[in-house]
Amino acid sequence: MSKTLTPAEVLTGPSPLILVATLEPVAGDRFQPAGFPEIGHVIYKAPRKGGTLEQVCIVDSAASMANHLESVCMRGAHDVDLVEELDGLPYIRCVTGTAEGTKPTEDHEVVVTSLTEGHRIASSYFLDGGCMNGKALANDKFDQELVSKFRIVLPKGKKAHPPASQWWNVFKTIFTLDPNSLVHGVLFPQWQIKIPRALTAHLEAFGAGRVDRSGVKFDRLGKTTSGQPIFAVDDATAASIRATFVFDVSLIRSFGRKKNNQQLGLSDKQQELLVALALWKVQKLLEQPFRYRSGCHLRRVSLQSEGEDVELEVNIQHAIKNAGFGEQRITDVFWPREELYREGADSSGQPDEDADDAESEDDA
Repeated sequence: MSKTLTPAEVLTGPSPLILVATLEPVAGDRFQPAGFPEIGHVIYKAPRKGGTLEQVCIVDSAASMANHLESVCMRGAHDVDLVEELDGLPYIRCVTGTAEGTKPTEDHEVVVTSLTEGHRIASSYFLDGGCMNGKALANDKFDQELVSKFRIVLPKGKKAHPPASQWWNVFKTIFTLDPNSLVHGVLFPQWQIKIPRALTAHLEAFGAGRVDRSGVKFDRLGKTTSGQPIFAVDDATAASIRATFVFDVSLIRSFGRKKNNQQLGLSDKQQELLVALALWKVQKLLEQPFRYRSGCHLRRVSLQSEGEDVELEVNIQHAIKNAGFGEQRITDVFWPREELYREGADSSGQPDEDADDAESEDDA
């Protein structure tokens, strides 16, 4: 008999919530872990009881697992629309088109969203945008709109940094614009705002063995200089494959509380939505076979918490409706096409591979 977990129970329960899913390849016993050319995948010796060692393979890092958890929100790998179940969930879109005014025209198109960008709401695709939802912004930048909503400009100056009393506005603003950023973490280094991941996951194989094989590329028409190269391919086998999800419920609870009958930060229902969104992501990732990469197509065998079988019961639409969002759910940040596609140096000012703040595909 499996135990059922609901968002309301998790929000008031112990922290962290740890979910462990046992997986297996959909066919055969080989799979392809994450790795890099000429390095391959990582297998290390982990100490076990009795002084023994176990071969453990890193199949996916926390950064890659965050990518997978966000991908289940989208209708397809190259689709910028959310799945129907998430209708009404706020997020941000980078929109481009002609620079004739700020009103959307027929040639406007969506480039990326806060669920496809590694830095989420803190991406330069949004911060450096010129107008929001067809309206000009202060100083022509979306980042100044955030500073205003965060209320973090220090007295007698222009420097932005959140005093303790204004963190509630930071949480509320991010929740209103892009609640997903509070689940997976966000970093604004220019304002010293860092919110760590609430949901962290990693995928590992235990009792692992390396399978070295090769492939060959044929250039039948002689159109390249590569000739007929032979290349190495690293696969793995394992006694078991486990995905571990660690959910920091106490962090979610820290986003809001009541003081003297006044609500600070997020309400209980808003915190419950963040929990529901995190559990929904895990549920969607595991409910059917998922392709983590080419040659790594895995399906769920079991899901446990503290050694007990569990099932996740999430009504995500109910949670979205109870969160109290306004009518404007999608925020469009506009860039003129000639400005967005102009070549230039990266001006994000952010680290590209900080595992706490941005995702990078460590896929071979």
